[in-house]
Amino acid sequence: MTSATLTVLTREEWEPLAAAHEHRADAATAGHRTRAGRGVKHAIEDFLFEYYSVRPSVLRRWHPGIGVVLEGAETHAGWKHYAADARGTSVDAEAFWEARGGTVDYVEALLRATASRPAFRGCFGLHEWAMAYRVGADIRHPLPLRLGQDGTDAVVESHDLACTHIDAFRFFTPPAAPRNRLQLTRADQPAHEQPGCLHANMDLYKWASKLAPAVPSDITMDAFELAMEIRYLDMQASPYDVSGFGLDAVAIETPEGKREYAARQAGFAVRAAAIRDRLLEAIAGVREAAGA
Repeated sequence: MTSATLTVLTREEWEPLAAAHEHRADAATAGHRTRAGRGVKHAIEDFLFEYYSVRPSVLRRWHPGIGVVLEGAETHAGWKHYAADARGTSVDAEAFWEARGGTVDYVEALLRATASRPAFRGCFGLHEWAMAYRVGADIRHPLPLRLGQDGTDAVVESHDLACTHIDAFRFFTPPAAPRNRLQLTRADQPAHEQPGCLHANMDLYKWASKLAPAVPSDITMDAFELAMEIRYLDMQASPYDVSGFGLDAVAIETPEGKREYAARQAGFAVRAAAIRDRLLEAIAGVREAAGA
């Protein structure tokens, strides 16, 4: 990394940024941390912490991203993929690339492939219904089915399943999987991921987290907050009764519910596209700094 590519921040400049990020992360994870301390589960929000496996303490760490040198950042100097020299502490681009270059390549290719396609808004969140189709007692979430088992099965049987996301499809029940238009595999994920998919857009949080500390933390937090909002729609449109959380169902088995789902899905896609672009820009910075 040449000195021309560096931005140097004094302690007086970067400490308020770090503190603001910590406050934002603490506010976003407060409910989960309180419940975890009491051993209380949350059928909607726990997903972001269990499936993506990022602890609140890790999310709380502020990273300025590639190309920023922090003066007097002794704590950062002890974190993985950081290095200190006479100028200060910064992400070691070469070390990061050596350790994570394969991940960077994969994420970049997947994000570019996703962005290259039009957004599809005809799935109507039926992936959650397919996960509960003819499931019997082995229900995925500890919530009652809003329409009961027979009603849930009838919704699946009266719709075309058009899921494009492998990490939703792989949880379809065995009777539901053959009903999907695509028989998805991990290997063909880049060929099918598309920017209207709720789960593809939630996964921007996963990719930002995997690319820390090279990705600035404001991108990661934006992705986390978007993922949480998407998760709420995901469950509101699911076959589960979420009224216990003070939420109305998005009844995708009705024309009105389909319209609401598609409209909210479109809004999320716009926000996700901006985050995806920022991730790709950060990846370009990693490549440049590492000479890759």
